[in-house]
Amino acid sequence: MRTVHLIFNAHLDPVWLWPWTAGVDECLNTCYTMCNTLDRHPDIIFTRGEAWVYEQVRRHDPALFKRIVKHIKAGRWSVVGGWWIQPDCNLPGEANLHQQIALGKAWFKRHLGLFPRIGYNVDSFGHTAALPDIMQAHGQDSYVFMRPMAHETTLPSRVFRWRGRPGGKEVTTFRIAHGYCTIFPPTFDHIEGALRDLPNGVDHTMCFLGVGDHGGGPNEAIIAWCRENMHAMPGVKFEFSSPERYFKAIAPVRRKLPLVTGELQMHAIGCYTAHRPVKLGVRRAENLLAQTERAVVAAKPAERQAAAPTMADAWASLCFNSFHDTLGGSCTPSAAKAADDQLAGVKASAETLLSETFRRRVHALPPDPRQRMVFANYTAEKFADFVEHEPWLEWTHWKPDWCLLDERGRLVPHQIIEPETLMPDTMRVLFPLSLAAGAMSAVRIARNTSGKSAALKGAAPDFTLTLKADGSGMLSRPQADGDAAPSPRSSDQPRPGRRGSSVVQCALPELRLIEDKSDTWSHGIDRFAGPQVDQAHWGEPVLVESGPIRHLWRVDGRIGESRACADWRRYRGQDFYELRLRVNWHEHHRLLRLSWAPGAAINAREDGISGGGLLRASDGRELPLRDRSLLKLADGRRAGVVAPEVFAVSGDEKEVHLTLLRSCPFAHHDPKILPEKLEHYAWVDQGEHVFCLRFFPAGKISARELDRHALHLQQKPLAADLTRGMPYRPFKDQADWPA
Repeated sequence: MRTVHLIFNAHLDPVWLWPWTAGVDECLNTCYTMCNTLDRHPDIIFTRGEAWVYEQVRRHDPALFKRIVKHIKAGRWSVVGGWWIQPDCNLPGEANLHQQIALGKAWFKRHLGLFPRIGYNVDSFGHTAALPDIMQAHGQDSYVFMRPMAHETTLPSRVFRWRGRPGGKEVTTFRIAHGYCTIFPPTFDHIEGALRDLPNGVDHTMCFLGVGDHGGGPNEAIIAWCRENMHAMPGVKFEFSSPERYFKAIAPVRRKLPLVTGELQMHAIGCYTAHRPVKLGVRRAENLLAQTERAVVAAKPAERQAAAPTMADAWASLCFNSFHDTLGGSCTPSAAKAADDQLAGVKASAETLLSETFRRRVHALPPDPRQRMVFANYTAEKFADFVEHEPWLEWTHWKPDWCLLDERGRLVPHQIIEPETLMPDTMRVLFPLSLAAGAMSAVRIARNTSGKSAALKGAAPDFTLTLKADGSGMLSRPQADGDAAPSPRSSDQPRPGRRGSSVVQCALPELRLIEDKSDTWSHGIDRFAGPQVDQAHWGEPVLVESGPIRHLWRVDGRIGESRACADWRRYRGQDFYELRLRVNWHEHHRLLRLSWAPGAAINAREDGISGGGLLRASDGRELPLRDRSLLKLADGRRAGVVAPEVFAVSGDEKEVHLTLLRSCPFAHHDPKILPEKLEHYAWVDQGEHVFCLRFFPAGKISARELDRHALHLQQKPLAADLTRGMPYRPFKDQADWPA
């Protein structure tokens, strides 16, 4: 006899084709309806997750919340998930995912005196390999999901043991058949779907029933159908149940379940390139909160206590806006705008708290007669990179004999570069900075009276940029001492130069415009394989910077109906090329791809995911990306890309493809046929976008080094200008300043 555990549930997207305020209404409506339903049917069980939902009921309708608590205590209302919300389970960082569970756990412990051991993300589009370890760290050992479904990813059975990596923690995992809701009357086909693909020795399955996505739950017709057909299927019995009862029933055979290792991908590949602002907002908020937490931990106890409520509210808002239809860009334009606004509040709160904590330290420093730039590294890693800063010099131009001094009075190499403004008296200075984790250091502005120059170590930054009419090109630099012997198959190899010298060349990444007529989610595909409709048409490169620390070539161009400006940079002593790409995007049903051939065949990629990296086949599939990709080449060498502002990657044996932008209508879902003209409707991501990437040609680059660069780009040292102790403020261009 096989047992079907009937799971009466009411999946609710608090944000989707409606604003979050409508989500609040449905929380209240659904929970009220289900309390009444449970009162009428004393033998059924209702399943509901997400702390955010319960919190809305507690705030808006305390009497209803008390009814829910009564049903929970009676075993009639099953609490699952235990997370704050059902987030996107690919893009959030490791800290974000930990907070999702920690916030939910704290809420459930405080208000209900319980915490479910069952993770529950039935609507999320894919599931990072980091999840099993993260869940087990919080005491969760079971998981329920639905996407990817059977037609999207083949799994050995409906229920299995899942781990992210060999040797990692395991969670018992169940994949829902057909759907978590029944918008049509239930059928035996729906039940039979849940009975398929059970592993040997497992006689229990779960079948989920409930009306609609916008709240709902089981209606009277569903309950009546279940009662009438309790024993209608030969060899099968129905049981009103819950996920908790199900996992308890299969516990004796858990060790015999098939083992699945790796990520669970992939449904809705388009959700990793739709509505870039919310993705940047979540990523920026995560990094600001990480820096703020490290700053606050080192502060005085009273400061930590005062900061705690702000940090808690910021994390709750960030976790809410990591919801899968919000972060996935698959909600309405107005709902997306609300998310952008809320994330702006998170960032503003974190930035204010971080600034206050930092500046309390800065302004407690002893006075100094010289103007200072003070930097603090609020990360867990040593910072060793380059910083740019615009000190205010009282309308005075930087003079040729001015210099920078470190705290020991040593000269610091510097280069004056373009400022952000177009004012006549502003300037920006670029220089290397080395700063231990948690450390603070000052750089002084002074006049160089010694006549000496700052020691500059490493290969010179000069390089050349050549372009072809087809959008391809080459980056070339002089060969330096210590360059690894290249493979003859590599494009990053010495070529004869003038006067017996050699140059090392690297293929230029290429911008390509690809046709993409998929819907917002890109349902039904696992890669963007549309035809190329255009490539970048570049003008002549212009050498903008040619200094001791950095060279910069700027090139303007167009692609399709969009404009582009690429700044290619190289720094002294560094083996990467940095690209700052600005795109003014005006395309419809197209995507912008940046493709790079690293110089040898790509055997595999180790892509960044939450909390580390994951080895993937370079087989053309579109997959989520976090921060970087390490390319393992056929000649034994490795190349790499750091791209913290890019969220999707694909590739083949020749190239890695970064999907930068995609233009689709907001919230268009197949099979809806689009009108012939959509000028009145909102298209995703129109307007200006800026990307900063670093490319490491074939060599010995490691995943750890790529992660370090990604951290430096996202969590730069904080900077403050300090004039405390200066005897006077100078007049403009005063000859004896700085003294």
